[in-house]
Amino acid sequence: MRNIIYVASVVVISAQMAMAQAYKWVDEHGVIHFSDKPHTNAEIIYLDKTSPQTTSGVESTRLDENLEQISTKVQPATRWYESIEIVSPSPEETLWNLEGVLHVALFVTPTLQKQDRIRVYFDGEEELTTSSLSFEVHEVWRGTHNIQVEIIDATGRMITRSPPSRFYVQQNRIVVPPR
Repeated sequence: MRNIIYVASVVVISAQMAMAQAYKWVDEHGVIHFSDKPHTNAEIIYLDKTSPQTTSGVESTRLDENLEQISTKVQPATRWYESIEIVSPSPEETLWNLEGVLHVALFVTPTLQKQDRIRVYFDGEEELTTSSLSFEVHEVWRGTHNIQVEIIDATGRMITRSPPSRFYVQQNRIVVPPR
């Protein structure tokens, strides 16, 4: 009796291990994403985890040789970031008396890879490129401003972009009484 239960358990576990559940969704930019964790509006897909069988060692050797040739031509996979957020200044924030220097702080998930960089756009113009998640923008004067950042790879290709963030700069005026 124990053997029957053992064999049945092994068969059930093997069947479950042969199929993997994954999730597929399309983001607002039309990019298709896959994950092993549920996501809003994700479609469940099932993947066959079993590997193909070869019938002879000759086919396997040819396949290995072909894979080696192909792998030398394949470029590294693109890195994906879940989010990039401008933490400071926060959206619609009013800043007072900056003296022309804006301190910016970012939050990136997962952490920024060392080969990737941050490109900063201030009022629609490219301002600077940095590898730091905190930096300064100079010559920021009174008025309404927009800041946006994007992560770029070593070739300068954009990986992801933050939404634009609008903020306001106010400056106190010193009123000199008339003499």
